[in-house]
Amino acid sequence: MNALEAPSGHTRNGLPYNRLGDGPDVLVVFQGLTFENAPMHGLEARFTMPMYSFLSPDYTVFVVNRRKGLPPDCTIKDMADDYAEMIEQEFGGPVDVIGLSTGGSVCQEFAADHPDLVRKLVIHSSAYKLGPAGKDGQLQARDFAREGRWKRVGAAMMEFVLPPVWYRGALISVGSLLIALGAPGDPSDMIATIDAEDRFDFHERLGEISAPTLLVAGANDPAYTPELFRETAAGIPDCRLVLYPGVGHPAKGRQFERDVLAFFHG
Repeated sequence: MNALEAPSGHTRNGLPYNRLGDGPDVLVVFQGLTFENAPMHGLEARFTMPMYSFLSPDYTVFVVNRRKGLPPDCTIKDMADDYAEMIEQEFGGPVDVIGLSTGGSVCQEFAADHPDLVRKLVIHSSAYKLGPAGKDGQLQARDFAREGRWKRVGAAMMEFVLPPVWYRGALISVGSLLIALGAPGDPSDMIATIDAEDRFDFHERLGEISAPTLLVAGANDPAYTPELFRETAAGIPDCRLVLYPGVGHPAKGRQFERDVLAFFHG
């Protein structure tokens, strides 16, 4: 049995994945920042997988993370090359790709360096570099992770994904406690990924992305700015930008789903 027939597992080159749906076409989601490079479970899976369930009638969706044991000096390019190797080995040719947040940084490098492996590209709540608040927030989470203060890591990361509702503080308190209870023993992969993205600035190479591209994001995304989204879309030759007013990180909802489906259906 092919390894990718299981709901979750690892590809032949060691990338952890979760699978959703059984549609005729393949779509690969480059996962956002995670606490460890492993198949998702618990809160993480319940948050991420439903965002892409609307694609399951048409696609078999693989949400794929980075390899475990990243070296401290790894780069976004190293991660993109791992995804390219995986797609060649598992699927033998081009697939549709969505890059979520940190995965959106990786998919830009991937699309520029491996244009033969991507049919259409969706950059989901990401840009050619992090905004100032995004950088500060991730570096703060990195430092807490290095100290093993996982409740503080959880609180720092949840600040970016929770809307400004009246019970936000309670959600952060409970969620960060649950994250701490399930924290990984080794934070090195999270630290290496944050350091790599902190160095990432793809502005000068955006013109090398040749795949048809859709950039979807919230205008109130705290990790980036509307200007960064606009600059990213303007730098990619065949890119359409959709910014959702009042939406944070990551963009989701019915209009997001309609826009992504319309793009892939072409």
